[in-house]
Amino acid sequence: MPPHKIETGHQDVVHDIAMDYYGKRLATASSDNTIKIIGVSGTSQQQLATLSGHQGPVWQVAWAHPKYGSMLASCSYDGRVIIWKEEGKPDEWTQAHTFTEHKSSVNSIAWAPHELGICLACGSSDGNISVFTARSDGGWETTRIDQAHPVGVTSVSWAPAMAPGALISPGPSGQFEYVQKLASGGCDNTVKVWKLTNGSWRMDCFPALQMHRDWVRDVAWAPNLGLPKSTIASASQDGTVVIWTAPKEGEQWEGRVLNDFRTPVWRVSWSLTGNILAVSDGNNNDRTGRACEKLFTWSEAENLELLSIPIGLFMVANLA
Repeated sequence: MPPHKIETGHQDVVHDIAMDYYGKRLATASSDNTIKIIGVSGTSQQQLATLSGHQGPVWQVAWAHPKYGSMLASCSYDGRVIIWKEEGKPDEWTQAHTFTEHKSSVNSIAWAPHELGICLACGSSDGNISVFTARSDGGWETTRIDQAHPVGVTSVSWAPAMAPGALISPGPSGQFEYVQKLASGGCDNTVKVWKLTNGSWRMDCFPALQMHRDWVRDVAWAPNLGLPKSTIASASQDGTVVIWTAPKEGEQWEGRVLNDFRTPVWRVSWSLTGNILAVSDGNNNDRTGRACEKLFTWSEAENLELLSIPIGLFMVANLA
């Protein structure tokens, strides 16, 4: 199917888009302080809802796994994180909870793998990372990583729930072991790995991962299907994408530059199998004014660029 334009209805720049689990609805975040929910089917589209609650630009939106109902998270320059729930009639959304723990812009949010329950990580310009976990009584428990990146957190990404190597060596009871780990990127040009141990988040890589020469704009932890190796992709303002790998749990991370795009790289995203990486950069110099998304296959032996895909104009705002 050829690409087609989606009219979001926003009155300002669109910073993020997220498709729901079933690929039927699109959520968009904008500098007009709102979130739009758009129904999509083939080339047709329908405006379903406008969510208003933030008092500043909305940077990111993220859908929760559908096993927990229809739930969406958003983060904003206003320092707040809002959990939205679809309740009652279809496309009627309410603010289920608002988190105000951060004292500055919240730049990134990510839901944990569904095996870990309803759990949301947030990274802020105040340098801190917060993890909000829903309790059975309807309340929320908060854990923090204070000064994770002292000059600001730009991105967070969860590790797969299944511990590295669990598929090969299950736990003592024969059950798969779950682990809670996060990767984060920051304005200090570093990538860091965190692990929840005995209720506290601790840094799980020493030293911090340093190959970038400018802000880390995005991090993405690759699915590993329970195999021993862990892989993280990081994108930077310096124009590079770095692939970080740890052969086994507890071993040192090693970095390899996938490509130098010679323009800021804004987003990276893995396929479900972890062997294809989508990279969105700021190269919008062609006549249409469109950005380009590039797809790579990744393996130990080689890096192969497959495609350069011009993406719609509403996506350009996402990369701005």
